[in-house]
Amino acid sequence: MNWSDIGDAMFGGLPDYGAILALVANSLWAGALLGLVGGLIGVFVMQRDMAFAVHGISELSFAGAAAALLLGVDVVTGSIVGSLIAAALIGWLGARARERNSIIGVLMPFGLGLGILFLSLYPGRSANRFSLLTGQIVTVQNAQLGWLVAISAVVLVGMLLMWRPLRFDSLDPQAAAARGVPTRWVSLGFMLLLGLIVAVAVHIIGALLVMALVVTPAAAAMRVAAGPLAVPVLAAVFGFVSAVGGILLAVMGQLPVSPYITTISFVIYLICRGIGAARDRTTRVLA
Repeated sequence: MNWSDIGDAMFGGLPDYGAILALVANSLWAGALLGLVGGLIGVFVMQRDMAFAVHGISELSFAGAAAALLLGVDVVTGSIVGSLIAAALIGWLGARARERNSIIGVLMPFGLGLGILFLSLYPGRSANRFSLLTGQIVTVQNAQLGWLVAISAVVLVGMLLMWRPLRFDSLDPQAAAARGVPTRWVSLGFMLLLGLIVAVAVHIIGALLVMALVVTPAAAAMRVAAGPLAVPVLAAVFGFVSAVGGILLAVMGQLPVSPYITTISFVIYLICRGIGAARDRTTRVLA
């Protein structure tokens, strides 16, 4: 399934929206799952001040995917391997924020350089290279959707198992360490879960724009909510709306899906930022 199939359904006569939706059913499921899980894990990314880490992991994930493309093996597998290597390095070596930022700053250009090298050596279609950077969600096949479902389940179960120590460590790492929370192992476990979801995000929306579904929804939710339940739920909803809405808009045009997803996500953030600012002004006036 590709853009020409969708174009035939749209322009072969009157647009058949039922046929179009049937063609992108896998894409909608993939976007919905990624938006929900990305929004949830993004809350902890923001609380731990690790938005920069998401980009660093995506660069190594891009390098792994590019290497897999060059070698003719499964791209998702290569992306996962690259993500997990980056996540393990950042989680284990970067326990402190200063160390973490230094490691990420070293990994990012290295991963990007490797990815560009592998793509330059790849003799196949240029569209395959371009999709690693900007995503190509309309090509999600059953096997790839199965990967996403399995990885999303692993990430969700992992987050549920470590939710309380992870939240404690995210909000007050010094107090968590003093209370006996194994902060290094919590950090490493979280980074591995983040690496998994970033790997599949790279395949769907591309390495350059992965933060639109992992960081922006959570940042928007934290502007309008503060509760331990309200923020994750709202972030998941924002991620879902951005991903599914972007796909539905993309199939009606000829542009890649990533600009639609990132635009919706950014507009949601701007609206939430405006609501938060207005609420703060009202609170100051009433006080």
